[in-house]
Amino acid sequence: MRRILLLVIAAATAFGAGPQSPQHADDDAISAGRLPPGYRDWRLISVAHEEGDFHSFAAILGNDAAIEAYRAGKLPFSDGAVIAALHYKHVSSEENDKVFGRPQSFVPGPPTNVQFMVKDSAKYAATGGWRFAQFNDGKPFTDEAMLNGCFPCHKASPRDLVFTKYAP
Repeated sequence: MRRILLLVIAAATAFGAGPQSPQHADDDAISAGRLPPGYRDWRLISVAHEEGDFHSFAAILGNDAAIEAYRAGKLPFSDGAVIAALHYKHVSSEENDKVFGRPQSFVPGPPTNVQFMVKDSAKYAATGGWRFAQFNDGKPFTDEAMLNGCFPCHKASPRDLVFTKYAP
């Protein structure tokens, strides 16, 4: 009986049914239209503030592979790196402004979307090795024409298509 169990485990591993790396699981979840489990627990890379038409704040998070690359200053990012941008409208904080004695404080307001960049050099070669994805209210944004518009802007970045610099 033990031999059969060992044979089944060996066969499952040989044919790809073994455990996946966490990074591969993140890509699979995003590709299947699901938010990767635990992404809100990833480490902070930086924050962003966008004005113009956006008026947003974002927390930029990275999985272990992304954080490793940032800390090592290693470009291009290795396959398996995933970067998430959690976007929020920014709103004035009347409560904080009362403390400061004048209007000057802005805080995150309603969430707008969560965007992901997933690195897989072979799978996403046509877009510089990155897959771009977005979720609105936890649901995948499926307008492929709009998502394909991410690459032309990102390819202008000298840091492997990534705008965000690491803020240690």
